[in-house]
Order: sequence, then structure tokens, then C-alpha cells
Amino acid sequence: MEIKKGIAVSPGVSIGKCLIIDSEDYRIPRRQIEASERLVEVQRVRNAFREAVRELTELEEAQTQAAGGRIKDIFAVHLRFLRDRSLRRKITDEVHSESVSAEYAVSTVLRQIAAHFTNVKDTYISERAADIYDIERRLLKQLLGHKREDLGRLREEIIVVARELSPTQTAGFNKAFVKGIASDAGGRTSHAAIVARSLGIPAVVALEDFTEIVHGGDTVIIDGNRGLVIVNPTDETIEQYEAYGREFVALEHKLDGIREKPAVTRDGVRVMLLGNIEFPDEAEAVLQKGGDGVGLYRTEFLYLNRPTEPSEEEHYRAYAQTVRVFQERPVVIRTVDLGADKYTQSKRFAPEPNPFLGLRSIRFCLQNLAMFKTQLRAILRASVLGQVKIMFPLITNLQELMQATMILHDVMEDLDEESIEYRRDLEVGIMVETPSAALTASTLAREADFFSIGTNDLTQYTLAVDRGNELVSPLYSPADPAVLRLIRTVIQDAYRAQIDLSVCGEMASEPEYVMILLGLGVRTLSLSAPLIPEVKQVIRSVTLEDCNILTRKVLGMNSERQIANYLRNAARKILPEAF
Repeated sequence: MEIKKGIAVSPGVSIGKCLIIDSEDYRIPRRQIEASERLVEVQRVRNAFREAVRELTELEEAQTQAAGGRIKDIFAVHLRFLRDRSLRRKITDEVHSESVSAEYAVSTVLRQIAAHFTNVKDTYISERAADIYDIERRLLKQLLGHKREDLGRLREEIIVVARELSPTQTAGFNKAFVKGIASDAGGRTSHAAIVARSLGIPAVVALEDFTEIVHGGDTVIIDGNRGLVIVNPTDETIEQYEAYGREFVALEHKLDGIREKPAVTRDGVRVMLLGNIEFPDEAEAVLQKGGDGVGLYRTEFLYLNRPTEPSEEEHYRAYAQTVRVFQERPVVIRTVDLGADKYTQSKRFAPEPNPFLGLRSIRFCLQNLAMFKTQLRAILRASVLGQVKIMFPLITNLQELMQATMILHDVMEDLDEESIEYRRDLEVGIMVETPSAALTASTLAREADFFSIGTNDLTQYTLAVDRGNELVSPLYSPADPAVLRLIRTVIQDAYRAQIDLSVCGEMASEPEYVMILLGLGVRTLSLSAPLIPEVKQVIRSVTLEDCNILTRKVLGMNSERQIANYLRNAARKILPEAF
């Protein structure tokens, strides 16, 4: 028996025989062609694009509305990329200028694009390279005549094992037979992970060398809750996990029963639970899990995996779809978080030595006003459809906030001149995710309508730990005393200024942090939709006095490990099934 630890990206437990599938990593040699062959190769490129669009369109249409909404969003991005004339022209120009084959031109151009994503330190963006490689493989399949391994004819339950999976590969899995997924590469925010969650298939990624130690036909356990994969388990281990799987299913059913109940502590304190989303179709999932609205709408997906920036209409349609789902419930739209550490299609940057400390988020927007104004126009237009709020990311000082607000007012004036309606009482807030913002929160609160604490970046910047670097990942913890004291400072300043405050980082999604956040004064949490029931159950199981007592004890501790263990033990007593 061998146990591998990876990253849990789709919850659940599954046991089965593994099937290792080919990653289809084509290697295309450089083949020179004669001048007389160029037109033939150019036509082959055009045919490959046309067939790839047809194939992907059929796959997209095959998705059901219930399970395939978010998958269709991903496919739509791929289709926009394949339909982009400038991309096709760049490939055909490569054929003409370098006198190379269609296959080599496709591979060269798309791998140049993928390299921009791969070299980025931000894990969310670097994981987008997998989508570019997926498009490359789709085109090469048309050119080379190779067929993707067909898993559609399965007649027995299996665990799929691969070096890395593309979203379209994952979407093609038959859920009746594919019971689990394990891959060497990937991350929590990769599109393949998103598809696995949409399909409800337990998955663990980032297992590094798992494909080298497992063999086809081995019995494998996928623990999508703890991020564990067990190869050739003992009979005793199998029995334990079968029981654990039954407990997990029972817990899900139990928690679904409180969907319509409010998140209220035993002594009557109401907590608002909002959802974090990236795609418009995720809005329904927030409602289904009992969410009160959207506390963080990440808008980066509109920009990524495409050769051109989204138009104002594309922005508007995405926001309008989400706002209509919630009507008068809050929808907080964060302006785009792009920058020098995130490839932005039409703009090319020399690599920065420290991209997380460089031109990113609001800094990037303030230097790309046309793009920024396009998004603001769309958000304002959508604001008349419901309770929309705008949130600026990574504000580090008052000047940045005032500049962003001034640009927003300029856009409002433009809409007034064009007689375009928007919500004039729209609230404008900021994400507090740097120590500088936390330490000057009292000043920023005079200009902001609300705060949302982004604990992911706040932890990273406070502790000087790159959260995407596995070499220092053990040092990354929101339970560190320095992080907790900064969070307390922000909460206190928000209360003094009488503005709303929420926590929207991963800290809000983890049951062990619920009590201390309530004890610190937080009354609004924004988290991933699937975790809303667990967090709601914790809230409904405690009193505010319980939380206050716990918080006083924790703030007197000086060790991150001591704090983390104390919080985890307290949460385990309340919701043992989650641990």
C-alpha cells in the first residue's frame, strides 16, 4: 500500500481500478516545405480550425444544462480562441515566412502563447496554460489524424489517472463509469478541476509522480476531501474508506436539509453567507447551497484564454446573467485582477523579477484606462438589474482608491451624457489584502463604502510567503498571529467607520476559522458555494459567547501551530464529519 498526498479539488471518496490515459503530448519536428507547398499547408491550417470548431461545438451542445453550465463557459472560451482570425493569421504567416509545415506552425505559435501563462508565478494564471495545450492538441489531432483515447465505451467503473487532464477530456468522461480522477499536475483553480467539481467526480491533483508509481488495473482510493490517493490499499483500509464514503454522503444529505434555514448562531446572531464565483452559471449553485448572494465575483475569466480583450457587451451579458439570478440580493463584482504577472492577450510585457510586487490588479487598471473603463461601463449598466456593488482589488493606499473612484465617476458622467441608466446609489468598496491597507484601514474607510478582507493575499504579503511555491507552502497559514492581528485591526476600523465588512478569502471557507472570525466581529462571509452548508452548520451550532471565549484564548497565543491545532480541535468537536 502506498499513500500519495496532493491537492483536493473535488470532494468525495471513490474506490476502483485505475486506467492510465495518454496525455497526448505531441512532439512535432520542424519540417521545411517548398515554396510551392505553402498554399496547401495554409489550407490545411484553415481546415483544422474549421473541424476543431465543429467538434468542440458538438461537445459543448452535448452538455446538459444542469451539469454543463460552467463547462459550456469554458468551451465558449476555447471556441472564441479558435474563431479568432488573428490567431489563424499568425499561424499561416508562420507557414509563409518560415516555410514550415502546418503542424509545426500550429505547435510553435500556441506553445509560445502557453509559455506566457506557464512562466507566471500566479497559480491561477499559470494553470490556464493547460487550456492552450488542449487547443493545440485538438488542432494537431485534425492535422495528424490521431484520435483521442475513447472512454465513451467503458462498461466498468474506473479511476482515471493521467499526467494532466484538459477540460474537454474531463467533460467527455461518463460519470456512470469514471468514479475518480488523479493527476500528476493541476491545481485548485484549473479548468479541469472546475469541470470535475461540476460533474461531481472526486479528484486529487498535483500528485507529482503518481503516473510513475501506479499501474493500469491497480486498485486506487481517491480521497477528494483530504487530498489523498492510496494505491493497492489493504482490505482493512478499503473497509474504512467505504464507511467514510457513506458518512460523507450522509453528511451531504444532512447539510442539504439546512439549505433554507438562516445562518444564525444559537443565541440569535445572524451571519450572511455569500458565494465566490468565477462564471455566471455558478450563481445558481450559490442559491442551491443556501447562499445569500455573491460576495466576490472574480471577472478574470472574461480575459483569459482568448486572443482579444472582451467587449463591453460581453462584460455586460456575463454580469447581467448573474445579477438576474439574485435580483435584489447583493452581487459584489470585483474589477479585473490582471497585471504583469498575468498575460493579457493584446499586451506583451517584459517579465518582471517580482510580479506579485509589480504592476498588477488596480495598478494595472490605472495604467490601462480604456480597458478599465470598458469594464466599469458594463458593471454600471448591469447595476440597474439588482443590488450590484463594485469592489477594487489590491488597494494599498488612499491615492489608488481616490484615482479608481475618480475614473468611476468619469464613466458615470459619460453614461449620463449618453442617457444610459445605472444605479446611482451603487456602493463602492475595496479588498483589503496588503499590510499597508490593513494598517491604514481607518483612513481608507472614509472613502470606501465597505471592506472585504482577502485573506489569501493578506497572508502571503504579511508572511512574505509565495502561496504558489511548494517549497515554502508549510509557512503559509492565516492562523499566524501576525495575520490575525491585522484582520482584527481592519475589523475594528470598519466598525468605527460604520461600514460593512466581509471576509472573502479561503479562510472563510474553512470550518476551523468560523468561530474566530465571528469572535473578531465578522458577520459576513463569502466562500465557495459547495462549502456553504458546512460553514452554516458550524454557525448554527455555536453561540457568540463561545466564539468570543475562543477568540480571547487564541489572541493570547504566540505560535501559529498552537493556534491552528486549537482552532481545528474546536471545529472538530462541532462538525466531526468534516474532518
